[in-house]
Amino acid sequence: MFASACKRVREPAVAGLFYPKEPAVLSQTLDQLLTNAAPQTLEGDLRALICPHAGYQFSGPVAASGFRLLPGHNFQTVMLLAVSHYAAFAGASVANADVYRTPLGDVPVSPKAEALAKLKPFVLEPRCTLRRPDWAPQASHPLPPTGADTPETWEHSGEVEVPFLQKTLKNFKLVPVVTGEVDPGQIAQTLATLWDDKTLVVASTDLSHYHPINEARALDAATVSAIVNLDIERMQAIGDACGKTPVLALMHLAKLKGWRAKLLDYRNSGDTTGDTRSNTTVVGYGAIAFYSPSVPQAFSTAERRQLLTIARQSLRSAVIHGPTVEPNPDTLPRSFIEPSGCFVTLTKHGQLRGCIGHIVPQEALHKAIADNAQSAALHDGRFTPVQPGELDQLEIEISVLTVPVALSFKSPEDLLQKLKPSRDGVVLQMDGAGATYLPQVWAQIPDKVAFLNSLAQKAGRAATDWRKPGTKVFIYHVESFSESDL
Repeated sequence: MFASACKRVREPAVAGLFYPKEPAVLSQTLDQLLTNAAPQTLEGDLRALICPHAGYQFSGPVAASGFRLLPGHNFQTVMLLAVSHYAAFAGASVANADVYRTPLGDVPVSPKAEALAKLKPFVLEPRCTLRRPDWAPQASHPLPPTGADTPETWEHSGEVEVPFLQKTLKNFKLVPVVTGEVDPGQIAQTLATLWDDKTLVVASTDLSHYHPINEARALDAATVSAIVNLDIERMQAIGDACGKTPVLALMHLAKLKGWRAKLLDYRNSGDTTGDTRSNTTVVGYGAIAFYSPSVPQAFSTAERRQLLTIARQSLRSAVIHGPTVEPNPDTLPRSFIEPSGCFVTLTKHGQLRGCIGHIVPQEALHKAIADNAQSAALHDGRFTPVQPGELDQLEIEISVLTVPVALSFKSPEDLLQKLKPSRDGVVLQMDGAGATYLPQVWAQIPDKVAFLNSLAQKAGRAATDWRKPGTKVFIYHVESFSESDL
């Protein structure tokens, strides 16, 4: 830690090592990573992220899939939970700084940092036993005097996340924390006292380290499963995630707050660099979002898996012209028999490959899913029919819809005020023409005006026709789940 004459500054340590040092190059790199990240939606309000912290050339594409969720949110505080790689100490170290500096500029440190440092198990940059990293002579700040190193001096696991935050959020303040030997549950209990809905929590971790690629994928699948299912006991038994303490703290906090988790992206260093030979040793990376659900979950994990199996079997039989597998209705849950609106979406390597559905209930849910899986593969006019060789490359997402209800509004401005991005599916009706967008589309078109303009054009009307008198809007919510979620 080094101080200027006017303020205490947490200087960057790994600019030029883990990410570009030149501001213009760093900005361009971040823009490209965020643009390339697949859009995502959540069934509720974003509360926290888990993101990786390796060099951007390795983990940047995965981290970007998490940070891409942030534009448009009004988070005023970010609690950044990093993990110590070089310093041994007890507790959770809070940065003793007024600003946190990167090549993109200074981020103010929140007053909550000082308040947090007064609460156990947090402490203000304690003395520590420290091993300087091998790259210390090439660091982007000078070597401090002997004995002046703190847990923050060399730690990269928090620093690499901050430029992403600077690119995707506006006017936020940071609470930088580096965890040492500490009880994750105690961290969560204390954070819960300072957390509010204008606060984002970011936990920094990589997954497995230096295993052959197929072994790494299996290990990482177990870790991701434990996290997204909030299985704390199982996560405690998994040893390869270097940021296990921040992750466990976030999982405890999610349990306290009733949050849920969703995998956004998983890859390893072999995937991101293109070296996927079976003997390649890799580091795993995952991006996971935590959210407070807006719609009660109607389907258990087992039921979601069963519905996805129905969709997969129907898709396969349609594409390879095999026998149709009809489930026995007597063995299905009641919710599968009831008529429901639903959509089935197919993606290939993160890109849309087909999407067909019913807005209003037309048939039993299990049959609607089977029919829509086949239609998405063969009858979406935007795409050529799915070929047998593509089957193993496709991912299925199911969206089960609530019945649309009319949204009352007095003017276009009132409509804009009442729409809830990422939550509302929208049916737009204008003089006999209509179209719908699922809530997932907000991830691609987060601006409300642009969203409605595009929806009007989808209905075959001029972009601004939704502003005309007589326009009707219906909204619905969805419970969506995909094969990668499970």
